[in-house]
Amino acid sequence: MQIKELPHNHGHVSDELQIEILNTTAFSVISDLFKMMSDEKRVQIFLLLCHCEECVINISALLDMSSPAVSHHLKLLKTAGLVISRREGKEVYYTAANTSRSQSLHKLIEEMIEVNCPSDKTFNESDNYDSQVQIVNEIQRSLTKNLRNRCTIEELAVNFHINQTTLKSTFKRVFGKPIATYMKEYRIKKGMELLMKTNCSIAEIAGLVGYENQSKFTQAFKNVTGILPSEYRKSIK
Repeated sequence: MQIKELPHNHGHVSDELQIEILNTTAFSVISDLFKMMSDEKRVQIFLLLCHCEECVINISALLDMSSPAVSHHLKLLKTAGLVISRREGKEVYYTAANTSRSQSLHKLIEEMIEVNCPSDKTFNESDNYDSQVQIVNEIQRSLTKNLRNRCTIEELAVNFHINQTTLKSTFKRVFGKPIATYMKEYRIKKGMELLMKTNCSIAEIAGLVGYENQSKFTQAFKNVTGILPSEYRKSIK
């Protein structure tokens, strides 16, 4: 990109700033995003889905809109990568995408209209924090109760009615680690107990602690402990 000589050189516009300002591709993306949010009903739908998961019928009833009109807005939001959906039987549920673009737009909207976002409330608000802690404790119990089940952050957020960002930050505050790291180490810890206390094969133990095959369990075990499961079993005997 060619740096331009300005008619009046006040020394205010650096070469780096010129490069940023003249990046037409980036500004085109931003412009398209703001065009997407030029309809107030679309903004309402997006903001609603930033806080919950809902179906077309309920959105229609809440905003006094026809189902086809809501579906049209949802299609545009989904195409823009701001909204995602999942099907459960015949019902389709929508929620805001867990992306930096979606989260930034969410924050911008709420700052402009001065709406308090549940996921952004400070942890000094004891009632809110206690509720979040209770939910992540329930999630931890659910995850560790049956290690064969593997749930995504999105699925957990939907099932336990909590914002994804709030879920991740609160879980880390309570248990000291991200969910994925915590569960990996928990699975390996249980695997170590089974290696020590049972005569189950390594393949059987892998399945019991939630790994689809022995190879993946062995690799994860070595990553956490530094040795292979077979070496660990041999060392304790």
